[in-house]
Amino acid sequence: MAKALFGHVGGPDPRMVSEMRRLQQRVRDLEAELVRLQEENEALAVEAAHDDMLAQDREPALA
Repeated sequence: MAKALFGHVGGPDPRMVSEMRRLQQRVRDLEAELVRLQEENEALAVEAAHDDMLAQDREPALA
């Protein structure tokens, strides 16, 4: 138990700190990728809606 207490009092484990930083960077990278994909999806949705409107104007209604 003394070793556990000493390790706890001795400060953070450098490997844990390194892993935490690596994981934080990974989260930031994934968040940036998410934003990029959402913007790309929105642009594609606008383009698809525009294409649908053009297609409706060219074809007569079948009703």
